Amino acid sequence: MSLNEIEFEKPLYIQVHPDDNVAIIVNKDGLPEGTVFSNGLELRERVPQGHKVTLTDLDEGDAIIRYGQVIGYMKRPLKKGSWMNETIVVLPSAPELDELRAPEKAPQTLPLLEGYTFEGFRNSNGTAGIKNMLGISTSVQCVVGLVEYAVKKIKNELLPKYPHVDDVVDLNHNYGCGVAINSPDAIIPIRTLQNLAVHPSFGGEVMVVGLGCEKLVTERLVPDGDTSNIILLQDQKGFVNMVQTIVEMAEARLIRLNERQRVTCPVSDLVIGVQCGGSDAFSGVTANPAVGYASDLIVRAGGTVMFSEVTEIRDSVHLLMSRVADEKVGSDLVREMKWYDNYLLKGEVDRDANPTPGNKKGGLSNVVEKSLGSVAKSGNSPLVEVVPPGAKPTKKGLLFAATPAGDFVCGTLQLAAGMHLQVFTTGRGTPYGLAMAPVIKVSTRSALTAQWKDLIDVNAGTIATGEATIEEVGWEIFNLILEVASGRKQTFADKWGLHNDLCLFNPAPIT
Repeated sequence: MSLNEIEFEKPLYIQVHPDDNVAIIVNKDGLPEGTVFSNGLELRERVPQGHKVTLTDLDEGDAIIRYGQVIGYMKRPLKKGSWMNETIVVLPSAPELDELRAPEKAPQTLPLLEGYTFEGFRNSNGTAGIKNMLGISTSVQCVVGLVEYAVKKIKNELLPKYPHVDDVVDLNHNYGCGVAINSPDAIIPIRTLQNLAVHPSFGGEVMVVGLGCEKLVTERLVPDGDTSNIILLQDQKGFVNMVQTIVEMAEARLIRLNERQRVTCPVSDLVIGVQCGGSDAFSGVTANPAVGYASDLIVRAGGTVMFSEVTEIRDSVHLLMSRVADEKVGSDLVREMKWYDNYLLKGEVDRDANPTPGNKKGGLSNVVEKSLGSVAKSGNSPLVEVVPPGAKPTKKGLLFAATPAGDFVCGTLQLAAGMHLQVFTTGRGTPYGLAMAPVIKVSTRSALTAQWKDLIDVNAGTIATGEATIEEVGWEIFNLILEVASGRKQTFADKWGLHNDLCLFNPAPIT
């Protein structure tokens, strides 16, 4: 019997903060009524894994405390040892944005971490890639079917001739025409596509396929409007000629890409994205804190880490404000929160529309509890920049890239911001992956790792059972980041070719 199985035989719960009046059940199958813990706490009813048990008697209207913060108020009384599920929790108000203030004194930076490098592909503009790929952008959804046909032909017939090229990626989407192209919010999908086209793992090679009559003219997707990187299908003579033209343009770029070799690069060249999906109540106590520790290591080594998901940060924004580097970063953070508040208001929903049925089944009561667990991915480094959706960062260090919380939209926007590699935490499980960047999957629970042993890259569930510390798993994630970035190890998502479609964020009208 393994240590993990022995630990699960004992009744265990996790109380994150001494002030918490609820805790979550650790045991794999939950615990039955009558279970008695070592401190004498007795369960009045069965409590599923990850769900909350009351540590004191609570009356109607009492504050529910987890992470040392109020996550809600009691809808009705509960006795000590009771199961508290989402139906009992009243959502509290979000932090008032106009009352937030940047600290008078800039937060202290963490100690430098020296001596760490990775093997990457150096680009002529000074950036580096961790893959060596050809990216083929599209300006409009109309050309997607033909481009997919051409890319399949390129992969089957050309790619084997160029063994130093990792892949050919088509950047397909559902934008480009039938849209209000001059709407102020149209800048978000447009700059997203502009920045995706020049991703650092594409080696400076740009290639755009358009139709010829779309609203998003192809010249807007290439640096300096260089038409030598553009193919317009309406200028070609039939299907066969269209495909052949794309293949020939691709091969000219594959020849150049094939000459690239990995060289030693400093960690300061790395841009790491962190995200969570299929979250549960363990996310904020195992995987996310471990990722936060790894994030601090990347920042200490000179690299860049971006965390995102506005609705999953909104209720923790007061905690972030204490870490902003200056007043501008603080005002930028408030700006993005307000923009999203108004965006949700237009849709006649509030921030609590975020948690999914799976999140709640995993023990998360509302978006406040989810947010307090989500922010742990940011670690403890000072926040040096807030990046609007689809834009590129201008600084290194810890960044907040403002994105929706949906996995695929967030991933696409982080790629547009130059993300090389993503660390993705999950408690419920998801086979999510990105073609342009490796995705390291970190499980919050040992049970999920055992169930998905060929999909989960790092098991943070050992933190819950005391088999490992947050710091130990954080170092494991940090070292794996460098190994994957160097091409020495492969994530399961890349091994199986699990690559989700790009998903643009377009808040502008469709005409």
